[in-house]
Amino acid sequence: MANIKSAKKRAKQNEVRQLKNVSRRSDIKSACRKVLEALEKKDIDNAKSFLRDAESKISRAKGKKLLKKNTASRKVGRLAKKVAKASK
Repeated sequence: MANIKSAKKRAKQNEVRQLKNVSRRSDIKSACRKVLEALEKKDIDNAKSFLRDAESKISRAKGKKLLKKNTASRKVGRLAKKVAKASK
């Protein structure tokens, strides 16, 4: 453990940020899973609404530097492509 006051503060901030990041990553995975499950059930309307939710969470994570921009774009693109293919 750190001895200097500022180092203690940084350690505490890092812990808090880590918990938030883990939670955000989990939310993204859950949102993507909901989209895929809706597609398996042939529930296009729910899949589209879940896609909006997933896209929002992925974009927010990109803004928070949790995901790189290309990774975020790739995730959204792949989900959108699957939803578009199923809605044909």
